[in-house]
Amino acid sequence: MPLSTTISCLLAAGALAAMPLTAAPAGAQVSSAQPESRSGAQLSDDPRMDWWRDARFGMFIHWGLYAVPAGEWDGTTTHAEWIRTTAQIPLETYDGFVEQFNPVNFDADAWAAMAADAGMKYIVITTKHHDGFALYDSAFSDFDIMATPFKRDIMAELAEATRAHGLEMCWYYSIMDWHHPDYLPRRGWEAADRPEGDADMDRYVMHLFAQVTELLTKYGDIGVMWFDGEWEATWNSSYGEALYKLCRALQPDVIVNNRVDKGRGGMAGISDEGYFGDFGTPEQTIPATGIPGVDWETCMTMNGHWGYNAADKDFKSTTDLLWKLGDIASKGGNFLLNIGPKADGSFPQESIDRLREIGDWMDVNGEAIYGTTASPFDTLPWGRCTAKIGDETSTLYLHVFDWPTSGVLRLDGLGSETLSATLLADPGRAVGVEQHDGKAYFQVGTGAPDPHSSIIKVEIVGRPIVYRAPVVHTQSTILVDPIEITLSTSSPELEARYTLDGSEPDASSTLADGPITIGETCVLTARTFHHGNAVSGTTRVNFERVLPQPATGAQGAHPGLRREVFEGKWDALPDFANLTPVATQQSDTVALPEEYGKEYVAHRYTGQLRIEKAGAYTFALTSDDGSILRINDELLLDNDGLHGSETVTGVVALDAGWHPITIEWFNKTGGAGLSLMMGPVGGELKTIENTALSHD
Repeated sequence: MPLSTTISCLLAAGALAAMPLTAAPAGAQVSSAQPESRSGAQLSDDPRMDWWRDARFGMFIHWGLYAVPAGEWDGTTTHAEWIRTTAQIPLETYDGFVEQFNPVNFDADAWAAMAADAGMKYIVITTKHHDGFALYDSAFSDFDIMATPFKRDIMAELAEATRAHGLEMCWYYSIMDWHHPDYLPRRGWEAADRPEGDADMDRYVMHLFAQVTELLTKYGDIGVMWFDGEWEATWNSSYGEALYKLCRALQPDVIVNNRVDKGRGGMAGISDEGYFGDFGTPEQTIPATGIPGVDWETCMTMNGHWGYNAADKDFKSTTDLLWKLGDIASKGGNFLLNIGPKADGSFPQESIDRLREIGDWMDVNGEAIYGTTASPFDTLPWGRCTAKIGDETSTLYLHVFDWPTSGVLRLDGLGSETLSATLLADPGRAVGVEQHDGKAYFQVGTGAPDPHSSIIKVEIVGRPIVYRAPVVHTQSTILVDPIEITLSTSSPELEARYTLDGSEPDASSTLADGPITIGETCVLTARTFHHGNAVSGTTRVNFERVLPQPATGAQGAHPGLRREVFEGKWDALPDFANLTPVATQQSDTVALPEEYGKEYVAHRYTGQLRIEKAGAYTFALTSDDGSILRINDELLLDNDGLHGSETVTGVVALDAGWHPITIEWFNKTGGAGLSLMMGPVGGELKTIENTALSHD
């Protein structure tokens, strides 16, 4: 089948079965003061992910024509891989970098060796960044490495060298393209230099799919397809689904990140359910508690730029990078650490030094990173913990950032019996262990054995038993009718006991062995017990029975809502009372028109919402950028500000009848999205039907 036919079939979205991102169930779940155990997260059992989860550590490489100016333009030294747009360089001028790009010092084997020696297990490199230049020999573009004086397929050489060093070769590919004549949208400053003309986004997508096909058919097995640049409004979920399926059709075992689709949620990097992609992509940030139930990978720069910037000497220290690696692994994530090579093909010396020092640490301590899972503990005051869990025995790796001056390290909440403890960096040093009252004391001696992060390897009996207060699972803390909640503990060997009058639970209090019915205002107090002894602090949740808000509106004359459209540039929701709409329309529900691509725009939706039965209802508002929801003229949900697709939820008690409703939304630039769903507390959230909305 010709490539164009294959792509057309995939775009029809019927050729292959859907394979969405594995994610934890969505919902307005309320937990106790102690977060739920990360070790209990249920991830996909797809064997494609096994090597990637075991690896934990990879090298990101941002390299291309933008290395030529080295971050400087017209006396300003703050640019890097975005220099064409941040410096507003005309296309003809930027194309001149092609003749200047001659990386005579590029050595694929040296690059791969540095990654391997640093303990990295895979390399992700920019085959094409946003500027559209391809670092490989592409049959579908003359704007590639073969047009430079270098005239060598860098990707072919690097793929061979990477595999020779036992690493996985992975490709980055930018969906956004500032060079291709069919890519849309154009930036405003390009109007004279590069007008839209007869540009056709569908035609560009065919080009994109053709290049991705090259990358997945010319260079052997590829570990990851790492997409980026998907946030602009011209890229939609239909394209994303088809691209994901194309990758999996060409290489069934390839892993595809969530930026192939539209739902990554900004720099936080995690998608809502229903979007394609195999792992989340936090950027320049480490999630505070990880992302339970989802595979994820933090990508981060060594200094302040992805591409090479000669003036940027603000490199993170080796200690900082190793703490970040331990932090990420302790939360169940991968660390993709970036290098920005120079135009001559060499790595900056600062990067080389840090890779060497990280490698020295990994030679000794790598087992505390590779193949580990998230910490069974919440927070540890002196560092982090990674784990290897087994039924008979388990191993805890204690990453000690702050070595105890007393020579004794205390680990709170460990209910498991310890078998042994050793120091990876000083295995000859004796480590004694004492345990009582849910605390373990390790006699580790004074003086940290490693200057960056010292690892204590602890063998325990069975799976970890960790003492923490129970978690309360509920859809709401307000109720009209009785609701059911549940309690959970961090280990099956533990019990949760509770009271409903605010008193402290003891061994005679009610055992939480199933759903608990809450019918009245009360204070639920719960505590964890082991062998009849209280071993945790308490969890307290206030439940309140309320009267539903009365229906204060009347049915409007027309179905749906009134949508007013405003134009302007905002970083937050504007004061609509002082604005004049450029258009007034009818909207069947709270959503944008299909494939909405407008920027610098705001909407206000007004009308009435019909509630069939009095009760407590959950509302979920998703938007890119900001939005709010008011019911009965009271603010219920605030999702304001500049951000990617984010969802906020809230609960309100409403009487049967019609209630005034207002939704405000704005979009500055990039992707645009808006939706509102609702359902009874504990029930399924659905899009509000047109018949339940009205306006005058």
